[in-house]
Amino acid sequence: MKFFKPFIFAATGILALSACSTKGPGKENRRAVFSPENMDTTVSPGENFYQYANGGWIENHPLPDDKSRYGAFDMLAEENREKVRTIIEEASEMEAKDGSVAQQIGDFFATGMDSMAIEKAGLAPLKDQFQLIAQVKDPKSLVKVTAELHKQQIAPFFYLYSSPDKKNSEMVITNFYQGGLGLPDRDYYFDDSERGENLRTAYKKYLTTLFTLKGETKEKAGEIASEVFELEKRMAKASNTRLENRNPQKTYNPTNIEGLAEMAPGFDWNLYFNTVGLSDPGKINVGQPDFMANVAAMAKKVSPEQWHSYLNATVLRRMAPYLPHGFVDASFEMYGKTLSGQPSKEPRWKRVLNTTNGALGEAVGQLYVEKYFPPEAKERMLELVGNLKKSFARRIDQLDWMSDSTKEEAHKKLKAINVKIGYPDKWRDYSDLEVSNDSYAENVLRSNRLDFVYDLNKIGKPVDEDEWHMYPQTVNAYYNPLANEIVFPAAILQPPFFYAYGDDAVNYGAIGMVIGHEMTHGFDDQGRQFDKDGNMNDWWSPSDAEKFDKRAQVLVDRYDKFTVLDTVKADGELTLGENIADLGGLNITYQAYKMSLEGEPEPEKLDGFTDDQRFFLAYARVWAQNIRNEEILRRTKEDVHSLGKWRVNGPLPNMETFVEAFDIEESGEMYLDPEKRASIW
Repeated sequence: MKFFKPFIFAATGILALSACSTKGPGKENRRAVFSPENMDTTVSPGENFYQYANGGWIENHPLPDDKSRYGAFDMLAEENREKVRTIIEEASEMEAKDGSVAQQIGDFFATGMDSMAIEKAGLAPLKDQFQLIAQVKDPKSLVKVTAELHKQQIAPFFYLYSSPDKKNSEMVITNFYQGGLGLPDRDYYFDDSERGENLRTAYKKYLTTLFTLKGETKEKAGEIASEVFELEKRMAKASNTRLENRNPQKTYNPTNIEGLAEMAPGFDWNLYFNTVGLSDPGKINVGQPDFMANVAAMAKKVSPEQWHSYLNATVLRRMAPYLPHGFVDASFEMYGKTLSGQPSKEPRWKRVLNTTNGALGEAVGQLYVEKYFPPEAKERMLELVGNLKKSFARRIDQLDWMSDSTKEEAHKKLKAINVKIGYPDKWRDYSDLEVSNDSYAENVLRSNRLDFVYDLNKIGKPVDEDEWHMYPQTVNAYYNPLANEIVFPAAILQPPFFYAYGDDAVNYGAIGMVIGHEMTHGFDDQGRQFDKDGNMNDWWSPSDAEKFDKRAQVLVDRYDKFTVLDTVKADGELTLGENIADLGGLNITYQAYKMSLEGEPEPEKLDGFTDDQRFFLAYARVWAQNIRNEEILRRTKEDVHSLGKWRVNGPLPNMETFVEAFDIEESGEMYLDPEKRASIW
């Protein structure tokens, strides 16, 4: 199953789209889409537009116990999961031939649902991993064991994966990226706030529980937990911050195996690569050289017994969701309840479905497309993408801060953006995957091993331009700067975010916005560093780059002032790329809508709102959500996307068209003085 792939700008809740036409029906067939029940008209749009547009929806859709966040986007994801469930359950009920897709999907899901068999097996599926770890006696054996675990997508220390070369994006090269931590961000190990202390305490308790379940006494398990935490803290100290990792220049450090040995002495890199099955790694990009050097140095300084504890913890953390209920409950207690505030686990069928979907993603996707995706959707989406490209081109021409030479290059990149809609043109072959009815955990491990080989086999070869990095049944979208492409999987191309009986203003505000957002990622603070061919290449004049940075800083400063909870502020720098894409996407999409009206009579009011008002209300409606306090804090630290409220109240005041549409008074919270507004794309 796909385990690690950085540097894809996924929407992660940006919008859900429809396969329906962008043209609304005649006036006589339109019906209200902005029901007062979903709004809070007691709030002035000039004070809090998010609450004004969504207050009723928020009140009428309380958080389910198995959710840390629940919004319009999550509703679509749940509906889609039911469709995938139907596909998987149908496969489970078939008398399928061994090795067929139906047999693989059915048996994988069935073993996950067989809780009695999982309880009976206990830790037996991991006996080989534990015996392997016991072989660590010195730095050389540590390297060999690390490589063997990596082959199973159990990743102590760092990740090994394939990716296009940032400066030669037609070729796939070897990549390393920092990892090995049990807490989801290095800053959690050093956060001296009360929440930080509580999370570290909870994490040590979690590790203690894992080792107690493994058979250690509670006292011994506590000692091991403290030992593992201190090792991880040392690695965390050497790790880049999330902000540092947002810099594509900083994470591009190409070398070869000889250079890697000089960069990170202490690891036998020849032994490592031979063990993972990559005897000739060729060009190697090291995302975080200092981290790799520190980890390699630790190989000699840390005792084998300490490495046993750390490696066993890594295996248990990685595999806990597929083990008996004690491990599952402990994992949820840490990562679901403590980190995100989620009161209860999702039902078993949802969790097993997610795992089955991850292991056989394109096989499930092929069945999904056949059953649920209308073929005419691609044509209709391509038409809308064309409209947005025309709008973006016009906005580039209108920029008063960019030189003609840089505009020319921007036009080239915009024109070259590749668009993928619905599903891949060719499907992955899973015939080499052995799926048995013997063990859920072992099926997961077999899938991991196959995916590891599948990924490494790309190294040293030209990029497969037909490859997708999301499955068709995924409710999401992404921009890939290394391919200069925007991708919209089938599952996101459906209601309820496109209103079949809404008008064009509504559809542009919702369905059009995702396209503008993803396009703008090619020109945000990260994407702009890549050219039309996906190579990291500076196509900006120094003066234009300086002007861009100055304009982007306006957004950083604005979002830094937003209070997300109590005294905690948003992180304008971490979320800068997404905030640029939101504002740019809104500007591009709004202009595309207005271009579609050229030569047409002015639209009449509908539902009591002008067409401009309907455009902005449709955009705001996408972000209606309820979210737990713990999840607010977690996302503020970890997520490059702003919270839903600020994806509405953040960009809109920068747009004069929004201010005019709702007659926002200068005294209102949603008003920004023109000289304080951000204006980039």
